[in-house]
Formats: sequence, C-alpha cells, structure tokens
Amino acid sequence: MTTPQGPVGRWSDLDRPPLNAPALRRALVQPDGLWTSLDVVPATGSTNSDLAARAGELPEGAVLVAEEQTSGRGRLDRRWTAPARSGLFVSVLLRPRVPVERWGWLPLLTGVAVATGLARSAGLDTSLKWPNDLLVSVDGAERKAGGILAERAGADAVVVGFGVNVSLRADELPVPTAGSLLLAGAVSTDRDTLLRAVLRSLDDWYGTWERADGDPGASGLQAAYAAGCATLGRRVRAELPGERTLEGEAVALDGDGRLVVATEGGGTEAVGAGDIVHLRTPA
Repeated sequence: MTTPQGPVGRWSDLDRPPLNAPALRRALVQPDGLWTSLDVVPATGSTNSDLAARAGELPEGAVLVAEEQTSGRGRLDRRWTAPARSGLFVSVLLRPRVPVERWGWLPLLTGVAVATGLARSAGLDTSLKWPNDLLVSVDGAERKAGGILAERAGADAVVVGFGVNVSLRADELPVPTAGSLLLAGAVSTDRDTLLRAVLRSLDDWYGTWERADGDPGASGLQAAYAAGCATLGRRVRAELPGERTLEGEAVALDGDGRLVVATEGGGTEAVGAGDIVHLRTPA
C-alpha cells in the first residue's frame, strides 16, 4: 500500500518520525568537536551494552542512538522501556583525561548537560534527582522523564547512556510516577532538535570539566548540579547497600559528588551509592 508520501511502513506514524541520521552527523560530527561518529539503529537491546562491546575499536566521542530499546537498563538493573521513536535512547563513549577518582562526576555532569540542552530546545524547566534522574512537572506533580547510567568500558573508557521520554502519552507511561516532555508542556518534541541541543551541551560541559582536570568546583559543575538538584533541601530516605536505610535532610553535595544527609542525631553522612526517595515536597 502507498500514499502520496510513499509506502506505508514502519515509519508511517507521523507523530513519531525517525531521526535524521545524516543531518545529525552533519550538525554534530565536526573536526574540532567531541563527537567523532554518530550511528542510529532501528532497535537494540541496550545502547550502553552495544557501545561498551565496541569500546576497544572506537575513538572517544562515538555516539550510538536507538529508535527503540528493548532491554534498556537504569541504575540497580531497573528496566527502561518505551514505544519506538517515543524518546531519546543514547550512549556515548568517553575517555576522560582527568584523575580516575573524579570519574564519578560523569553521571552528574551528564544530568546537568541534558537538563541544560532540554531547557534550550524544549523550553522546559527540568530538575535533577540525585544521582541520575531527570524530573519534569506534570499537572503540578514531579515525574521522572529520564535517567542516566555510566559504566566503565575497559581501563580508560566510560560509556554514558541517557534516556528521555519525549512524546509518551499518558496511557503509554510505564508507571504512574513517569512523565514525558510532551506531558510537561514542551514547546518542541522534535527529537532531532532535542538531540542536537543535548549533545552540544554535553560537549560543552565535558570540555569545561576536562580543562579543569575534573575539578567539580573549578569547572562550575558542582554549583550547577546543586542549583538544579531537586533533592537538596528535601527530607529523604536513602536505601543503602546491605539493606540499610538512612533518613534525614539532603543538605549538600560533597567534592566527590556524594549526597550529604543531615541525620536526626545531629550528624551528617555522605551517601555515594543507593536509592533515594523524596519524602517531602519543597515549600
């Protein structure tokens, strides 16, 4: 079957057109830029896994984008699923030339870069839930619209993946606490525009961080993350490894990117790993 626009096929959903890979390459793969290649695949299990498997043969700056991810993973091995062409499912290969003890800032840096890029391209205020969630407001309620996962890929490389729900409608949300840019009132849900803005923002932030030798203070990263972090100033419950929990107020980020929680006993504890639950909405 054909239409005046051509054959009806897998790309016939006009609300969700495919990404324009050649145009994205022309815009983003530049001689003086971070990005060295950009591939778009129709579907894959996990862009992070695919890129990590090829890390030994690829230069820094390789970008892999999937129109659909069937086995996407978040932190703590949580599944991430969404309809085809409804979001951005992206992984990038980085080889940070900074002290390895500062690599833990990469997920936070990516969060700042994604939030900055979306603010510019979608006209949308977003916030960050420590350590790796992107939040939007849907009907006055906080909803998760994206997540970030960084994984080592050999001795000198890190694969950083991010997923963003772009055009998911209410009946397509995987859980009631999820959201999308569409539902949050974005001025644009053009994924080509959004991806260009986010990757340019990531290029900028990564370069600034590297030039500062990974120092989160000198690069401005620590201050930028704190300014956009919805977790700070909130009462939280940290579900820690070993089935231990910690409750208190999230008061700061330390120099290692850990969340500092003030406990009811008057002390503080820095949380570097675990799941954070927001217990109180901001005033």
